[in-house]
This record gives sequence, C-alpha cells and structure tokens, in this order.
Amino acid sequence: MWVYLLRCRNGALYCGQTANLATRLALHRAGRGARFVRMAGYGELAACWQVATRTDALKLEARIKRLSRAEKQCLVSHPGQLADLCDGITVCPAGVAHGPEP
Repeated sequence: MWVYLLRCRNGALYCGQTANLATRLALHRAGRGARFVRMAGYGELAACWQVATRTDALKLEARIKRLSRAEKQCLVSHPGQLADLCDGITVCPAGVAHGPEP
C-alpha cells in the first residue's frame, strides 16, 4: 500500500492512498482520479511512502490530511521526517521517495 502527495497545477497538495501507485497516478493524469485532482489539475507526484497494510495507509493518509499546507510542504522537502506521524504505523524502509514518478 502507498500513501502519496500530489502537487496539483494550481499549487495545491493532494494526499491519497492506493495499492498500486503507478495505476493510480495514471488515473489522475487521465482525469479519472479524485474529483479534487480533476478540478485542481494533475501536476506531479510530490512524495510517496510505502506502508505495510491498508489500515496503516488509511491512518497515515488521515494524519497527513490534518497537516497544514506548510507542514505538507515540509514533508515534500524532507520525506524522511514522516516518522513524527507514524506512531503505530509500519512504514516500509525502502518506501520513502520523492521526485520523478515511478
């Protein structure tokens, strides 16, 4: 499972979770993903984190969505700082990334 942040064309950051990151990003690019992204315009993958279970993905997504824009920007700049949000969530060690899409 993956939790990801997208940077939309209007500058907004969108957080989502999925089992298949590449497929989900393709849906967003095609305008068939979340309504928010369709309205804001797909820009790029800003950051993503692989987690062990769907439950962990939903928990982490909810925690990220509660962050302020500035805090989300900090996660994009420093994805390793996610540890502060991960109490009780198993993040896969190789699953922290940002930059080019998979």
